[in-house]
Amino acid sequence: MNALQIAASGMSAQQMRVDVVANNLANMSTTAYNARRADFADLHYQQVARPGTVTASDGTILPTGVQIGLGVRPSAVSVVLSQGALTQTSGDLDLAIEGAGYLQVNLPSGTAAFTRDGALKRTAEGLIVTADGYEVAPGITIPADAKSLSINADGEVYAYFEGEPEAQALGQLTLASFANEKGLEAVGSNLFIESEASGGPVEGLPGEDGLGWLRQGYLEDSSVDAVREVTELIKAQRGYELNSKVITATDQMLAATTQVR
Repeated sequence: MNALQIAASGMSAQQMRVDVVANNLANMSTTAYNARRADFADLHYQQVARPGTVTASDGTILPTGVQIGLGVRPSAVSVVLSQGALTQTSGDLDLAIEGAGYLQVNLPSGTAAFTRDGALKRTAEGLIVTADGYEVAPGITIPADAKSLSINADGEVYAYFEGEPEAQALGQLTLASFANEKGLEAVGSNLFIESEASGGPVEGLPGEDGLGWLRQGYLEDSSVDAVREVTELIKAQRGYELNSKVITATDQMLAATTQVR
């Protein structure tokens, strides 16, 4: 009986579904986090009688056939791309991307990473970095004597100094887009790196070529919908229980078979 293996694959699938839901709920407060969704596909089929098989000498064919499914498998854990709500923080280095695009981050290994987490900081030398200390491209340094900082929607960074009415331009922040954002590889710390599936980054200025605008003093909230996630959790739990009942029923049937005299 294949039912044991089929039900076991169903229980494994529901367990993975719960893992994804748990990760989403754990990241409800993570800046710019996009919820994930577990996708599944059916496994191979045992072709007991193929549809279209000739069943008689007059050419009669089998209209449906007998195809026995052999279970389920995970096909993908995809990112649900949606804009989180923007929350005002009034921080000079808090940036939210209103629309599409990612900030580019230079990792110590030399690899380029990408993030929508705009909770930026600055080092003792004034370099703008992420919360983990990674440099934000193109590597803008804020002078130590700067009184305040201004970043407009176009990504232009200006500093104001004591006794100087005019702002001094420090640099230009850019954004990157991808042909397939869902193909980006998540590496933790709100960072992604490009992959063969995502394609290479296309760099541009905020507000151009479909890229979003930058909003200083705001942060993007997580896009996790708690009600939806709890609903998914309940469905996964019920699915797990039903698959376990299939295993119990199959075991009882096998026990009955072995007791036949």
